[in-house]
Amino acid sequence: MEQRSERHLATREEILAMAWSLSEDKGLAGWSLRELAAGVGMRAPSLYVYFRAKDQIYDAMFGESYRQLLERSVATPLPDEPRSRLHAMASMFFDFAVENPARLQLMFWRVIPGFEPSAEAYAPSLQALTLGQEALAGIGIADQAAMDMWTAVLTGLVTQQASNDPGGERWRRLLDEAVDMFAAAYL
Repeated sequence: MEQRSERHLATREEILAMAWSLSEDKGLAGWSLRELAAGVGMRAPSLYVYFRAKDQIYDAMFGESYRQLLERSVATPLPDEPRSRLHAMASMFFDFAVENPARLQLMFWRVIPGFEPSAEAYAPSLQALTLGQEALAGIGIADQAAMDMWTAVLTGLVTQQASNDPGGERWRRLLDEAVDMFAAAYL
C-alpha cells in the first residue's frame, strides 16, 4: 500500500511539473487538460485520479509557489542594520518574483478567472506575509500602512520588470532607490 501511495505522489508531482512547463510555454490559462495529460503520458480522464478539476492543479501550484517563497525567505540572511535588512529583503523578493513569470502571475496577478486558492494552499502565503511583517517589526516598522506600502512598492517594481522588460534590469536598477525612499519614510 505504501508503494502505491508513493507512486501516486510521484505522479502528482510529475503532473505539476508538466503544468508548470506548459504554463511557462503557453501561459497559465493557455493549456488544456488534454495537453497536460499527453505531456505525462496519460489520457485526460486519468488526471481526475490525481486532481478532481483544473482548479485543483492551480491550487497545488499556488501552494507550491508560496512554499518556495517561504523557503527562500527563511534561507535569506537578514542583517540587523535596518537599511541593509530592507535591501536584502527587497532583493530576495524581487529576484524570486521575476525568475518565473508563470509563478508570478499565479501568485500575484489573479489571471485565472474564478480561481481562489484553498485554505491549505493559501496558508504558506500567510506564513510568508507574517515572516515579512516580523522582519520589518524587528527594525521598528510595525504599522500596517507601512507594510502595505512595502508590498505595493515591491510588487509594482516586479510587475513593471516582468511586463515591460522581461529578462532585463530596467526596474531592478530602481530597487535600491525605492528601498531608500521607503526607509526614509518609515524608519
